[in-house]
Amino acid sequence: MALPETVEIETGATPIGSVIWLHGLGADGHDFEPIVPELRLPESLPLRFVFPHAPVRPVTLNSGMSMRAWFDIFSLERDGPADDAGIRESAGSVRALIEREIERGIDVHRIVVAGFSQGGAIAIHVALRYADRLAGLMALSTYMPIPKYFQAEVIDNPQCGDLSLPIFMAHGRFDPVLSMDMGRASADLLMESGFAVEWHDYPMAHAVCAEEIQDIRNWLLSVYAVA
Repeated sequence: MALPETVEIETGATPIGSVIWLHGLGADGHDFEPIVPELRLPESLPLRFVFPHAPVRPVTLNSGMSMRAWFDIFSLERDGPADDAGIRESAGSVRALIEREIERGIDVHRIVVAGFSQGGAIAIHVALRYADRLAGLMALSTYMPIPKYFQAEVIDNPQCGDLSLPIFMAHGRFDPVLSMDMGRASADLLMESGFAVEWHDYPMAHAVCAEEIQDIRNWLLSVYAVA
């Protein structure tokens, strides 16, 4: 599978881990680039941040307008129809990025898959199904896509669903785009299935706030076991 174009930032020489971070609908790989310096990561934790660009495609919910999107959106209803094929296609692209990081010398257990909104949905889909346990999953203002396959493809699949996977989920309490109830329901499903989810919510809309960035920093330090 062809690799998507990416923006990359290394916080130090010879990175010891990688964070593959997916943007939301209509944005691009530059969207979360400014957050990297705000994380104030120590010199002892040199990381490579990989921000891929989603392909441009028509989005049904936006009157068919073409924009960068990881998959088509037919509805924001929790039980509405989903673009299964588009989700799986983008998941394949992210898996290819993971494999490239491994080829570049990063241990699979030191790769975090992260995403915001639509990108977070793909991050959840990939991390839960990846055969080897990743360093962690960071899902921001998002939800689990196509949950009808979760039991069969994750819980009942002996090659997936490592319950020790560190998971960070966060959402804005006043999110008008993706209700926090959607994110909380996904977190609850994961916890009921045995996953340990670190949940945070903030007094914000569909965004990222300073307190959340601090919590992300602390979580990354714990994931990579840096004091």
